Amino acid sequence: MITDENVELLLADLLEVYGYDFTDYSRASLKRRINRLYSLDKFPSFAEFRYHLRSDATYLKRFVEQITVNVTEMFRDPGFYKALREEVLPNLGTYPFIRIWLAGCSTGEEAYSMAILLQEANLFHKSLLYATDINPSVLEKAGKGIFPLSQMKQYSENYILSGGKKDFSSYYSANYDLAKFDEVLKTKMIFSTHNLVSDHSFNEFQLILCRNVLIYFDKDLQAKVFKLFDESLDNLGFLALGSKETLQFSPIASKFKKSGSEKIWRKIS
Repeated sequence: MITDENVELLLADLLEVYGYDFTDYSRASLKRRINRLYSLDKFPSFAEFRYHLRSDATYLKRFVEQITVNVTEMFRDPGFYKALREEVLPNLGTYPFIRIWLAGCSTGEEAYSMAILLQEANLFHKSLLYATDINPSVLEKAGKGIFPLSQMKQYSENYILSGGKKDFSSYYSANYDLAKFDEVLKTKMIFSTHNLVSDHSFNEFQLILCRNVLIYFDKDLQAKVFKLFDESLDNLGFLALGSKETLQFSPIASKFKKSGSEKIWRKIS
C-alpha cells in the first residue's frame, strides 16, 4: 500500500525530474489512484515503483494518464461562456478564418460547448477547433462525442445560463443511457496529444482556452506555458483561463489587457 508519505515523495519526484506539479490535487483522490496503479502494475515494493517512475519516461506517461483528474462539464461556469458569446465571438467574426486552441481539453466537453457557441453565432463554417491534451485516453473519449445521458440535465441548465436559446437536446441523440452529440460538431475539430510543458507552438490562433490546467504548474512552468500561448496567439487574439488562474503576475502580462469581468485577456502587443 502507498502511504501519505509515499505520495508526497512521488509528487516531489514528478516536480523535480519532469517539471509536473500535482501538489494542488486532492490528496485522497491522488492516493486512491496511485494505489490502484501500484496494484495493477504489481510492483514488489514502493522503492521499485518510485525508481521506475523516476528513470523511465515512458512509464511517466502511464502514471500521468492514471492520476490525472479529468473533471469537466459542458458550459462549465456559464458566465464565462456568456462572456465568450457576447464579448469575444463578435470580435472573432471579423476574421476570414478562426482558429481556436482548447489546451487541456480532457474528455471534450469544452470542445463541444465551443462548437455549439460557434454554430449559434453563425461562425462554425469558418472555424477550426484544435483540442489537445497530454492524456491520449481522454482524447479518444473526446473524439467519440458520447457522454452519460444523466449529465444532460446539468449541461442543459449550464447552456441556458450561458445565453443558449435553443432546446439543448436538439444537439444530441439519446440512446439508452448515453447521449451522442451531432456528428456535424466534430467536422471542425482536430484532437491531438500535446504537452504544454515540452511541446512547441503549432499554429497561430485567434482564441486560446486553457482553463483549470495551470493551477497544477509551478510559477516557472506557468511562465513557460504563457510564453507558448503568447507565441501561438494572433495579435488582438484572446486568451481564456480558469477561475483560479491569472496572467497578472506573468512575464507576458504587459502584452495583454483584461477583457470584461471573466478571466479573458486580449493580446495588445
